[in-house]
Amino acid sequence: MIREAHVNGIKLVYREEGDPSSPPLMLLHGRTADHNDWNGITQHFAARHHVFVPDLRGHGASDRPGEYPLPAMAADVVALLDHLGVERVRLIGHSLGGMVAWLVASTHPERVERLVLEDPPPSYPLKGREPIVEDGSTGFDWRMVHQTERQFLDPDPAWAEGLAGITAPTLVLSGTLSPFEPEVAARIPGAELVRIEAGHLVHMDARKEFLRVVDAFLGAAGSP
Repeated sequence: MIREAHVNGIKLVYREEGDPSSPPLMLLHGRTADHNDWNGITQHFAARHHVFVPDLRGHGASDRPGEYPLPAMAADVVALLDHLGVERVRLIGHSLGGMVAWLVASTHPERVERLVLEDPPPSYPLKGREPIVEDGSTGFDWRMVHQTERQFLDPDPAWAEGLAGITAPTLVLSGTLSPFEPEVAARIPGAELVRIEAGHLVHMDARKEFLRVVDAFLGAAGSP
């Protein structure tokens, strides 16, 4: 079911699936995507979880406020958890959503029970990126693309330092063909790194293996 919440000064649209009595799980999509990026995967996890899949600010049907600092995007997620009455969540984030997820887990460690980071950008400044060329796509705010790209190129050093403060058991999934190095895994205490033969879109390029590895990791927390 598609719902909307007014949190942190903006409207967030999100999909909700699964039994409300099951453990809560939230999926955060990558840049320029929306909740539909997780179609099929949402339903898979909903068999054992109460799943929430928001459109991040500047994406899909959520508001486009014009300001896209990553800490604000993380604050949106925390505010949505507050709105939903979810105290602790199993949080999965892909790419940009992975950065948002680790900011949530590092600034509000008490809110994240388990953390899965799927091919997140590294915490160090990215080099050699091609310039962004707008192509007329309308499913997201291009201002978000430009602003988040600047943050990829020049991230706040505090974000990398914050990785050491993550207390949730963490799984980092890395595509062997991805341009991103999985260096965040070494910065998170006790994090497990799994390399999967895929590109940046691990959950699409190798969906069965993605689900197998994540299910095993989440299953270690107990089944409902």
